[in-house]
Amino acid sequence: MGGAALQRCINRCDMRKALQTVRSITLIALLAAMALPSLAADSAVLRNGFSIRHQRRQVIGIVTRLYVNGDDSSFVDIPTAQIDHFETLPDEPAPRVKKSASTERSVHPVDLNEVIKSASGTYRLDPDLVNSVIRAESGFNVRAVSPKGAQGLMQLMPRTASELGVRNAFDPQANVEGGARYLRELLERYDFDLIKALAAYNAGPQRVEQYGGVPPYYETKAYVARIVRDFNKKKLAAGTATQPAPAKNPVIKPAATHPATKKPNPTDAPTHAKATPPSASGKN
Repeated sequence: MGGAALQRCINRCDMRKALQTVRSITLIALLAAMALPSLAADSAVLRNGFSIRHQRRQVIGIVTRLYVNGDDSSFVDIPTAQIDHFETLPDEPAPRVKKSASTERSVHPVDLNEVIKSASGTYRLDPDLVNSVIRAESGFNVRAVSPKGAQGLMQLMPRTASELGVRNAFDPQANVEGGARYLRELLERYDFDLIKALAAYNAGPQRVEQYGGVPPYYETKAYVARIVRDFNKKKLAAGTATQPAPAKNPVIKPAATHPATKKPNPTDAPTHAKATPPSASGKN
């Protein structure tokens, strides 16, 4: 082999090695990018129909951590198996990003218990009831959005939120106050029949009036039963916690284990409800 041919062979070998090196570097870069959390403004669509808008996400073991705010001050961990898919969303307008008095208040974390307590006091509701409704509606996710467009902790539809004076449904305080007001209005509308009020909150007053009670929808029936079960569980736990402890001296007769039942106030929401009242069948 001549000197020129040998040089060309050496050059081709060097080129192949260079290409292999470039491919290796590219593969490493792609793997590194996959390992990093996504920075896009996406929506995680869950298998139960809810969607959660987030600034970035990160897979940690069997859960996916969704960072709701850009500063990572708020996040929610969702089992990865419960996420159906991700959708890319346009960036939200940020009229309140610049620092101001109202922005500073919105950036600070909110004590949700105090928000619920305050709204419940304003509209004469049991805080445990409002808490149970929030648990069923959004799972305490302030950014929850349903497939039908309901938003925030108490899942207010945009039209309902507007009628209630809620300008930002993702503001926890405004959302809970609006939802509590709406729940109180429904209770008064149905003479404090908690089952009908909850059914109307879920399916709308028109459906409750159409069927004379809980509509024959599986979703609505399961929704009402879930809230009633959670609400009664809270009341049972609270009653157990306030029961007097038995006397330590075995000779002395222990105190009664069931405190006297307080007579309900007809102007307030009921503290207990049966899980299967006659109206829950939707046949009334």
